[in-house]
Amino acid sequence: MTDNNTTPEPEAAVVLQRRAPGVSEIVLNRPEKRNAFDDVIIGQLLDALTDVNADPDTAVVVLRSAGKHFSAGADLGWMRRMADNSQQENLEDSRELARLMDCLNHLDKPVIGLVQGAAFGGAVGLAACCDMVIASEATRFCLSEVKLGLIPAVISPYVVRAMGERQARRYFISAEVFSAREAEHFGLVHCVCEDVEAMHARCDALLHQLAQNGPEAMQAAKRLIFAVSHQPIDDTLREDTARRIAEIRVGAEGQEGLSAFLDKRHANWMPETS
Repeated sequence: MTDNNTTPEPEAAVVLQRRAPGVSEIVLNRPEKRNAFDDVIIGQLLDALTDVNADPDTAVVVLRSAGKHFSAGADLGWMRRMADNSQQENLEDSRELARLMDCLNHLDKPVIGLVQGAAFGGAVGLAACCDMVIASEATRFCLSEVKLGLIPAVISPYVVRAMGERQARRYFISAEVFSAREAEHFGLVHCVCEDVEAMHARCDALLHQLAQNGPEAMQAAKRLIFAVSHQPIDDTLREDTARRIAEIRVGAEGQEGLSAFLDKRHANWMPETS
């Protein structure tokens, strides 16, 4: 992991760096190609996500891109190669993208996505897999696959959950461009800022908010959402949720948090400046 003041090596398609204490930043670093996807960037993103997930000094992850655009979708050169590949080779490529989306979606750490410029194709999937998404006013989204005679298959489970089936039925089929404000209305984006500078300022404010929270509790809360989402509220689910809160109450972090609240002091995970 590099310091964020260090100039990244030019060949790095993805840069992993420290944004702030406890915060790792994963940066798509191909601005000259509008951060378009290919097998290299997918592999490096997977490596970066694996590294931050295993890093005990990382409590929160920020995913962003260098340059004017978040990502223009699939790289043209990569698409040309895939068009010449066999069905089996295409299947293997698609499985890697599926693995990337699953890894990002289920990362143990909270993930903030910062989206600016164009977010097309698979980039919409990346945004859908982040826990919190902040976009600039000028950001434009597009599920553009059908324009190429393709479908947004691998990203579809995450995008449909993020923006809803009704909106997906329109935009998967129409390939219309939609704005950051529309994405916010759909639920794909949580916050829209005036410009990129304001987007980063809003991210810093959110990072300050997250620093007040127990890292293990945030991880458990994220897992809780996956456990209860779309499940029937029955005895099995009630028992599962009761077990989860009982376990975290008696754990070290839960004990510290409750003690700090009762003693009217800061919990030991909070920054000294808070």
